[in-house]
Amino acid sequence: MNSQEHATDSADERTVSPAESRFTHQITPDAEHDDPNHPHINDVPPKRIHDVGDLFRAILAVLLAAVAMLSSVYLNGITTGVESDAHTAGRALTWMVDLPTTMLQQLAIVVIVVMVFAQMLVSREWVQSVIAILAMFGGYAAAWGISLGVTAIGNERLLAALGSPNAWFGAGLLPGFYAGSAALLTAAGPRRTRSTVKWGWNVLYTVGALLVLLSVNSVAGVLVSFAAGRLVGMLLRFTVGTKNQGVWGEGLVQALAGVDLHVTSLERRLDTIAASHSTLKTTLDDDLVEGSRLYDATDDRGRHFAVSVLDSQVRTAGYVKQLWQWIRFTGVSMRRDRSPREATQHHMAMILGLKNSGLPTPRVYGVADTGESSILVFQGADAMSECNLHTLTDDDAVALMRFLSVANRRGYTHRRITPDTLARLESGTPIIAGWQNGDDASTAANVALDQVQLLTLLSTLIGPERAVAAGSHVWGADTLVALTPFVQKAAIPAGTRALDEWNKHTLDDLRARLRALAPDDTVESMEPVKLSRFSLRSFLGIALLVVAVSVVFTQLKPDEVIAAVKNANPEMAVVCLLLGLVAWLGSALELGAFIDRDKRNTVGIIMSQVAQSFAMISMPAGVGPAFVNLQFLRKSGYRTTPATAIMGANLVVYYAGTVLLMLLLGLFTGSDAISGMIPTNTLVILLGVALMALAIALMIPPVRRLAAEKLLPLVKTYARQLVDVLSDPKRLTLSVVGMLILNVATGLGFWVALLAFGHMTNPIETLFMFLLANAIGSAMPTPGGLGGVEAALAFAFGAVGVPAGVALSATLLYRVVFYWLRIPLGAAAMRWLDRRNLI
Repeated sequence: MNSQEHATDSADERTVSPAESRFTHQITPDAEHDDPNHPHINDVPPKRIHDVGDLFRAILAVLLAAVAMLSSVYLNGITTGVESDAHTAGRALTWMVDLPTTMLQQLAIVVIVVMVFAQMLVSREWVQSVIAILAMFGGYAAAWGISLGVTAIGNERLLAALGSPNAWFGAGLLPGFYAGSAALLTAAGPRRTRSTVKWGWNVLYTVGALLVLLSVNSVAGVLVSFAAGRLVGMLLRFTVGTKNQGVWGEGLVQALAGVDLHVTSLERRLDTIAASHSTLKTTLDDDLVEGSRLYDATDDRGRHFAVSVLDSQVRTAGYVKQLWQWIRFTGVSMRRDRSPREATQHHMAMILGLKNSGLPTPRVYGVADTGESSILVFQGADAMSECNLHTLTDDDAVALMRFLSVANRRGYTHRRITPDTLARLESGTPIIAGWQNGDDASTAANVALDQVQLLTLLSTLIGPERAVAAGSHVWGADTLVALTPFVQKAAIPAGTRALDEWNKHTLDDLRARLRALAPDDTVESMEPVKLSRFSLRSFLGIALLVVAVSVVFTQLKPDEVIAAVKNANPEMAVVCLLLGLVAWLGSALELGAFIDRDKRNTVGIIMSQVAQSFAMISMPAGVGPAFVNLQFLRKSGYRTTPATAIMGANLVVYYAGTVLLMLLLGLFTGSDAISGMIPTNTLVILLGVALMALAIALMIPPVRRLAAEKLLPLVKTYARQLVDVLSDPKRLTLSVVGMLILNVATGLGFWVALLAFGHMTNPIETLFMFLLANAIGSAMPTPGGLGGVEAALAFAFGAVGVPAGVALSATLLYRVVFYWLRIPLGAAAMRWLDRRNLI
C-alpha cells in the first residue's frame, strides 16, 4: 500500500516540462558510504571570497581617521571638552593610576592573540593564522608611519590632539597597541564567525576606554590608531580573501530536509560559478539570483529541483549595489536587503505575488535558512530559456509590455529590466524574469521607471518607432507622453547601455518619438524629472554653494564691517535697509510688467527677486539675476523662447535705462566724470576683433550652414518675440518705472550710508557717481562684483572730495545692507520657491 501511494504521489508531482532533463543525474551510491540509501553528493567546498564589504569598511576606516584628525584641529573646543569630561569621569579610577599601563596593554594584546590563535589553530586554519599575524605587524607599521608623517607636518594643534603625556611627537605619537590589535582582529574575522574575535574586540574597547579615562591616551589618538589598524586588516582580508562560511554538501542536504525535501542526489553546477566571485553570474533557473551557487537535486519521490544558495559574503556586493542605487536616486524608493535571508524571502514573495496576479513564473518550492546561507528551491513547471534578442518581433514587444502592465497594475515593479531579464517560456511566450530586486506597493515613479526601462530596451533592440508603436498599443499615447520626463540616462541600467545597438542618440530618438505624440503646449512644459542626486544640475548646485560659502568666509572681513556698522547712525542704517526693500519691489515691478496677468504670481515674483541675492554670491553680477528670472518664467508656464524673450526685455530695460539715466544725470549735474570712463580706442579694437572673428567663422561652410539652419531661425524667433514684448506701451512703461525705482532706491541707499557717517552730499550727484562706480565695479567677473564694487565706490567718492575713511565706511555699510544681509534672505526665498516648484 505504501509503495502504491508513493508511486501515485510521484506521478502526480512530476513536472511536465522536458527541460527537466537538465536537472536529471544518475544516482549512484557514494563511494565513502556502504549505505545505498545515502544521497549522492557531488559538491565543491566554497572557495575564499573577496568580500566587497571589506573594501567598504576600509573606506569607513579612512573616513573615521580623517574626521578624528580634522575635528582635533578645527573643532578643538569640542574634542577638548570630550576629553575633559572623560578625565573627570575617570577620577573614580584614580586607584589604577599606579598600575603600569604598558603592562596592561601588553597583557591585553597577549590575551587577544592567544584567544584568537587558539581557535584558528584548533580549526586548522593555518593560512588565516599567518594572515592575522601579518596584519598585526602591518597595523603597528601603519601607526608608526602616520606618527612620523604627522610629526613631519608639524601642526602643533594636531600633535597635541593625537599625542599622549608620554609621547608628543615622533614614531610613538600614536599608540600602536590599538592599530596592531585592530588589524589582527579584523584579519581574523569577521566577528560573527568566531567567538574569540568578538571577545577580543570587547577587550580592546574596554582597555581603550580605561586608558582614555586615565589620561594615558587621547581620544583622537585612539580613534586614528584604531582606524589605521582597521584599514590594514580590511585591505589584507580583501586581498587574500575570507573563507566562505556558507552551507554545502552534507549541511545543504540537512537544510533541505528541514523543508521536507529528502534529497537522493545533489549535483553542483560548476560552470555557473565565477572563479573569484568578482562578477555575479546569473542563470534563469533560479530567476537570475546574483552570485548564487546552483545545484540540481532529486528527492526520494523522483522530483527534480534547482537549488539556489546565496551566501552572505557574496550577497555583500548585491547589498552595496542596492545601497548605491538608494543613495544615487532621489524621489524613487529602492530596496536594501541587508542579509541573504531578507533577499531570498523577498524574492519568493515577489514570485508568489506575480503568480497570484495570473502571470507565468518559476515554481517556488520553498526557502531554507542556515548559518551564513539562504536557500531558495525551485521546481520548474514551465521552464524559462534565454531570449534571442536579435529575433524579437512586434508581437514579442507587445507581449512583454502586457506582462509588465499586469505586474504594475498589481503594484509590482521590477526596478532593473535589462537584456538578461528577457526570457521565453517553453511555449515561446516572452516574459520578464529576475524579480529579486523588485518591490510591491510601488509608487507611480517606480512604475514609470519600469516602463521607461523596458521601452528603452526594446527601442534599442527593434528601433524607437516600433517600440513606441507597441507601447502606444498596450499603454496608450497619454501614458507614453507622461513617460517623457523619465527618459534619461540615469534611469537606464548598465546592461541595456552595454548593448552593441546602443549609442548616444538612442534616448534622444526615443524622446523625440514620445514628444511627437504630445501637443506643442505640453511638449514645451515638459522638464526631466530629477532622478539622480549626482546629475549635472546637482553638481552645479553644489559647486555654486561651495563658491558661495568660500566667498562668504574668505572675503567677508568681520572686524572692518563690525566697526563700520557700530559707528554708523542707527536711524540712517535703518533707512538704508528700507531702501533695500524698496529696490526689491522695483525689480519685481520691472519683471512683472512683462508677465501675463493669468501667469502673474505677485508674491512669487517678489520672492524671485529676493532669491537673486543668493544667486549673486555664486555668479558674476548680472548672471545670477538673469538665471533666476529665466527659471522662474519657465516654471510659471512659459516656453523656453518666450521666457528668454521676457528675460531679454527685462535686461534691455535695465541696462538701456541705466545707461540713459546716467547720461541724463551727467548732463543735468554738469559732471565730466563720464568722459574719461569710455575707452574709445579699446572699444573700437575689441569690436574690430569680434567682427573679424565672426567673418572668418562664416567663411567656413559647415559653420555657415550651422548658422543659417540652426542659429539664424532661433535668433529671428527670439528677436520677433522680444520686439513683441517691448512693443506694448503699457507694459514697457511699468517696467521702466520699476527700473527707475530700483536704480534710485539703490543709489539713495548709498547716499543714506554717507549720511550715516555725518557726511552730507548732493543726492543727484551722489546717484550719478554711484551708478557709474557700481557699473564699473560690477564688471568684475566675481560673485556679485565682490571686491570690484567696494574698490570702485571707495575710490570714486574719495576722488570727489569725500574723506577716505567716510567713503570706505559708507561702502562697507552699503554692502552689508545690499549684499551680505541679503544672502540668508535670498537663500530662504530660494527654498520657498523650490518647495512650490517655482524655480
